[in-house]
Amino acid sequence: MTVFLLAIGAGCCLGLGFVLQQHAAQRAPRADLLHWRLLLDLLKMPEWLAGLAAMVTGLVLSAWALSLGEVSLVEPLLTTNLAFAMALASVLSRQRLGRSGWGGVLLLGLGVTAFILAGDPRGGGPRAGELRHWLVFGVVAGLALLLVSFGRRLPRFEEATVLALAAGLLYGLQDALTRATASRVDTGGVEAVLRHWEPYAVVGLGAFGLLLVQSAFEVAPLRMSLPALTAAQPLAGIVCAVGFLGDRLRVTPGALAWEVVGLLAMVAGVVVLGRHPALPNACGNGSAEVAKASP
Repeated sequence: MTVFLLAIGAGCCLGLGFVLQQHAAQRAPRADLLHWRLLLDLLKMPEWLAGLAAMVTGLVLSAWALSLGEVSLVEPLLTTNLAFAMALASVLSRQRLGRSGWGGVLLLGLGVTAFILAGDPRGGGPRAGELRHWLVFGVVAGLALLLVSFGRRLPRFEEATVLALAAGLLYGLQDALTRATASRVDTGGVEAVLRHWEPYAVVGLGAFGLLLVQSAFEVAPLRMSLPALTAAQPLAGIVCAVGFLGDRLRVTPGALAWEVVGLLAMVAGVVVLGRHPALPNACGNGSAEVAKASP
């Protein structure tokens, strides 16, 4: 129960933080896109700092949850951040969730429940060797870099989605490495952790992911970025957890079928919520720009 409460609390803080950050990031100079000076400019905005504080709180809670539970259990629960983002966005936009909003929340909740019940995530499996560890790390990180390179050639709104996808992959990888770091603390203490590369990778991935997310928030409203971020993070985290952390899921035909259904329902719920009119209207001028760009 503690893991569930921590993960849901993390999702709440992350969702609120994302909305506040995007609301501020849209006012940053467009020339700052994918440059570190973007973060320096955002540090001057009180609204963005409040969003950052909420996000950091969410990251601390998620790290706590990951230290107690398996990545493949915590990651699906973190997708609830979009539901909490919707709640704040609907207040800012003064729009009710309506049938589509509640339908998206229901799909997301049912998907998370189905995946957890069917997969029964648990640890204790054998850890992967160094070669497999680095192979999974390289594939996920390499795919994120390819997405960033590809996104730079796209129009701004499409670029925001691709950058958010890349950030989601990095955050999923970061979550898996956070779990690995917590395991080392439990077995060898802080000094043992500092002799390994994982904690430094966690910091680096977090910083680069933050830059990608804020760049995506800067150029387009939330509906263009947050669904992609929310969908990519748990998928990448689960792949990494099973790939090199020794997490285990049920692999019977029935369980696999329900796990796939759960993941599809989660993604569908994320997409439905991301298309809800409350999100673009909560983003100020960004909604008007999207309306003009839509056919």
